[in-house]
Amino acid sequence: MSYVVDFENVSTVGLESSPVAEALAGLRANEARYFKNKYNHEFTVEPAGKAKATIDWVSGILDQERGIVISSRPLEATGFQVEDIRMAYVFYESGLSINVMYTLGDGGKRAVGFKLSDGMDIPEELSAFKFARQKSKLAGTIRGSYFVIKGEY
Repeated sequence: MSYVVDFENVSTVGLESSPVAEALAGLRANEARYFKNKYNHEFTVEPAGKAKATIDWVSGILDQERGIVISSRPLEATGFQVEDIRMAYVFYESGLSINVMYTLGDGGKRAVGFKLSDGMDIPEELSAFKFARQKSKLAGTIRGSYFVIKGEY
């Protein structure tokens, strides 16, 4: 069942099995607030079992670009388009969130972003990345990193 993420009343719906469910819910709500404020987009997630195409797209980019395979189980995902940007998010049981920003026009920005929920250790498969910190009222301290996508997907 799809779930429209509420950033005013943060809920752990769909994320209960995560050891950092509260922080991951805050991280998810932080993303929902951003898209509502910037694009007036309702951030809607689906259980991983119903979002296989989105998860496969994100996993394929990670593997082909950097040889990265995420060991944590995906819990939820969403894929959508705002303006000329294809977006995808996958939220993992460990507290990791991965997003892909893929501008559809030539020469646009294309990147993969990693965000770690408050209290989450850096996963071994992402140990080569440097993570910067940012504060969020909804998510506490978020640590994030990214890389630029070079291929066509």
